[in-house]
Amino acid sequence: MGSFKRFDAFRALAERRGRPGTRLTDALAEAAADAPDGPRTWAPGVAERLGLPAAAGLGPATFYADLAARHGRRHVRVCEAAACFAARAGRQVAEVEAALGVVADDAGPGAEVTLQTVRCLGLCYASPGCLDGDTPCAGPTLTDQLTGRLPPAAPEIPAGDATGDPVVLAGIVAGQEPWRVWPRIAATGAPERVHAEVAASGLRGRGGAGFPVAAKWAAAGRSPGTVVVANGDEGDPGSYADRLLMEADPARVLEGLALACFACGARRGVVLVRSEYPRALARMREALEEAYAGGHLGRGIHGGDVDLDVEVLKGAGSYVAGEETALIAGLEGGRGCARPRPPYPVRQGLWDLPTVVNNVETLAAVPWIVRRGGGAYARRGTRAETGTKLVCLSERFARPGCYEVELGTPVIKIVTELGGGLRDGAELGVLQVGGPLGGFLPPDGLDVPLTEAGLARHGAALGHAGLVAFDLRVTPEEVLRHAWEFAAAESCGACSPCRVGSRRGLEIVTAGASSGEEYARLLRVMGQAGLCAFGRRIPEAVRSLARAYGDRLGEWDR
Repeated sequence: MGSFKRFDAFRALAERRGRPGTRLTDALAEAAADAPDGPRTWAPGVAERLGLPAAAGLGPATFYADLAARHGRRHVRVCEAAACFAARAGRQVAEVEAALGVVADDAGPGAEVTLQTVRCLGLCYASPGCLDGDTPCAGPTLTDQLTGRLPPAAPEIPAGDATGDPVVLAGIVAGQEPWRVWPRIAATGAPERVHAEVAASGLRGRGGAGFPVAAKWAAAGRSPGTVVVANGDEGDPGSYADRLLMEADPARVLEGLALACFACGARRGVVLVRSEYPRALARMREALEEAYAGGHLGRGIHGGDVDLDVEVLKGAGSYVAGEETALIAGLEGGRGCARPRPPYPVRQGLWDLPTVVNNVETLAAVPWIVRRGGGAYARRGTRAETGTKLVCLSERFARPGCYEVELGTPVIKIVTELGGGLRDGAELGVLQVGGPLGGFLPPDGLDVPLTEAGLARHGAALGHAGLVAFDLRVTPEEVLRHAWEFAAAESCGACSPCRVGSRRGLEIVTAGASSGEEYARLLRVMGQAGLCAFGRRIPEAVRSLARAYGDRLGEWDR
């Protein structure tokens, strides 16, 4: 991976100021919650109090949605991501605006009630959804809940196992207690054994990239100062698996993180939770306190010579900030923009320390693997893609929920047997797989194995394995425009192909001109020149949508 050394002026200055990092973000969030106007009036002062220049405050304050949005005495976040869009055929934002008497994302100074659009609250199984402050509201009576005619209501996440022996859902559906592996490993185990079992399992990252976990751990080289981050700030619209795990079984996430830290020689772990998941944040913090009280974290853990400290931090509202280099930038107090690689985070990550970033679902599988053996895990799934995967079904299904399945399970089986088809006898128009950047499958093209390779052959991607059903109430043009709206809104802006391309793509499809050469050239440039997977995946996602709809979408570039 080379010895490339990147100079970052903000990081160098922050080093001299004691690495304020998330203290800066937290201070900005406090100021934003009380400020009657935009960040340009208050962000410079926050930075100055930490010994930083105005730009250090303005950067994140104007980048992160939570900080940039004006907050009234009552602040409501309404979801306009895929599942909520599909549930109300795109009408949910206008309905909430009418109910509250405000315009979304257009609050004036001193507004008492403010409405902010966000892209996924993890309520995809009960869409449409809102957060009224930190109180979730969801379902067909959403506007009645917001106006007080009905009490707030958001059902628990339905969860089920389709494997007969759950790995990640072992605690949630099978009642297996956490912290059954770590005490013994911490007291008498060897890091090499944990690493060997994970290597034998073939476990790959469940955050979308699918990189072999053991290889990532090995790349950090057990270097001094290594940090392991549990990434709970990934917000693939349509997937709420991370939210389920952090809310319903947070101790298993922490146990997996502890085992990963042990294998990597890290004495510090971080859990980053999306701000859109307030209950998950509270549950993770409660579980962290319990872990310290139970002797699972701290100094000389369980009588051994292992020292490990973990902290739980809160994100600030950005889709791209779930990408590992953008996540690290955010943890340092900067804008959550993707960084060029090399250097790779495992060599030069958080504050230039070796940093391993693993998704929450990935870490939740580690205790089972270490306890039962990597070979047992490798016998699940397929030979090339082993193990199990959490699949989330959206509200349009008759039986929405989060299901654990073996990789290789046909998508058609998940849709018809687990999901029960679409609710109320509705007809499927197109199925989104793996989030906005994953791809789309047609109703007659669902006999595809749920694997990265199988989906790739059809122009889709596994991603977080959220399945969002769009029925025939939503037109193909509306779905295409919604995909580009997401891309334009969530691009971090770090590279021109994505920043400019996503906005231009939205303009072209809105004008109905996406069968021309400019559109085709735009897709080629974005796919080849984007800095991170976000920009590079947009073209393939919209091409797969065009193929899935076929003639129903007209003469669009495919």
